[in-house]
Amino acid sequence: MLRLMFAVRQTASFAEAWQQPTWVAGKTSYFCNTSVTFAQSQAPAWDTSVMTDHGLRYFEDYVPGTTHDCGSVSFTQAEIISFATQFDPQPFHVDPEAAAHGPFGGLVASGWHTAALVMRQLVDHYLSAEASLGSPGLDEIRWPSPVRPGDTLRVRATVLEARRSQSKPDRGIIKTVIEAVNQDGRTVMRATATNFLLVRPDA
Repeated sequence: MLRLMFAVRQTASFAEAWQQPTWVAGKTSYFCNTSVTFAQSQAPAWDTSVMTDHGLRYFEDYVPGTTHDCGSVSFTQAEIISFATQFDPQPFHVDPEAAAHGPFGGLVASGWHTAALVMRQLVDHYLSAEASLGSPGLDEIRWPSPVRPGDTLRVRATVLEARRSQSKPDRGIIKTVIEAVNQDGRTVMRATATNFLLVRPDA
């Protein structure tokens, strides 16, 4: 039996990652507790021994325990600022000068920017165009370390569970652990996703 390359590790609660609110001019602002944001164990080695090719077409092809390399993606300062200006305009995402004095010591990408680019890698390399029926959502999503300009992330997906739907026999349900790791081996995003996939027509 193939061993899962990684498991969903217990992390600090969301509430622990934030300090008490600070009142400024009648508004409440929150400052990230960097001791929690950057806390992580030694980065795991990038083990490719159980990675497969991308012959993923139908539910039956997603075998629990298998890990799939979903390629890499890089971030530029201009792209980080452009995305955040539209969708997450916090100072440490859009203003390099302000970010230098902020909680991360420099400009960092919005977690939603990271999630969007990771999603594109999953669409290109993991989710089957023939069989994907969408997702009801994520069980969790974490950003253990920040993404900075110039970072290149490697994305991988491990099939955690796979089962046939009892109510709709034409499809199955898979649960996937998704990780993005930067060039220094630090995990910058981790998520657990559920997806619906059509079974093979002759199954």
